[in-house]
Amino acid sequence: MGIVGTVCMLGLFLSAADSAAPSGVESVPVWPDGAPGAVGEEAQDKPALYLYPAKPENNTGTAIVVCPGGGYSGLAMGYEGHEVAQWLNENGVSAFVLQYRLAPRYRYPAPQMDAQRAIRIVRSRAAEWKIDPGKIGILGFSAGGHLSAMTGVHYLDGKADAADPLERVSTRPDFLVLVYAVVTMQGPEAHAGSIKNLLGDSPDPELLKECSTQLSVNANTPPAFILHTTEDQAVPVGNAILFYEACVKAKVPVEMHLFEKAKHGIGMGGTRAPGNPVGEWPGLCLKWLKFRGAMASTN
Repeated sequence: MGIVGTVCMLGLFLSAADSAAPSGVESVPVWPDGAPGAVGEEAQDKPALYLYPAKPENNTGTAIVVCPGGGYSGLAMGYEGHEVAQWLNENGVSAFVLQYRLAPRYRYPAPQMDAQRAIRIVRSRAAEWKIDPGKIGILGFSAGGHLSAMTGVHYLDGKADAADPLERVSTRPDFLVLVYAVVTMQGPEAHAGSIKNLLGDSPDPELLKECSTQLSVNANTPPAFILHTTEDQAVPVGNAILFYEACVKAKVPVEMHLFEKAKHGIGMGGTRAPGNPVGEWPGLCLKWLKFRGAMASTN
């Protein structure tokens, strides 16, 4: 089986095996009245947001929506979701793990609608959750990184006269964290599995362009932190470089870290990449957030 097939099968496996939240973690529905275009009433038809509010003693006021990867056909909710949220909590950041809709039941734009709605939920409840509404970011791995980038480059400002109060709220994240992210849907760097799962077997060229996130970066794109490895064979490092170059061209604040070794799917590093310098990326990310003023220091 080739790389694409392996990644697709892994995504399907993750959906069933890696989704359980730790005991006591609360979740809220992303669409309490039913998701737009829902085709059923099963769990996979009901996107959810798992809540990890920061503890009062170290709350920085920063919040991050976490988007696990899985090729748009599964979700690595453990090592790219709940474990990440726990790490953020330890550092005073409120985290919200997004369980978004997946292929084959759902394709574009369903996942993006779920991510946009998640940002709106967090921002609308900022006072309740002791969050600064101007310090809400999105962090994603692999296909979840693509979803995060899409949320950053295709955001909605909100409509003041919308009947739904949430639709009056901006979906623009205040910063992006893209970890071995799928960025483009065109050319040799594209990840075929994500394209098929998100857009179908024969996507329109204009849709491929719209979902190639580097092409939509402009001066209003949120600041970005990018992490990738040159050894990644599933999602080539060229994806990271494309987004970085687009940010530089548009004069968007951006920081990129490329590590030599580590295969795709290392999550936070640690036991998934023992002894590897790539495990330093979480600390580098926190330093970047503080340097950018997106996160207060509690020390």
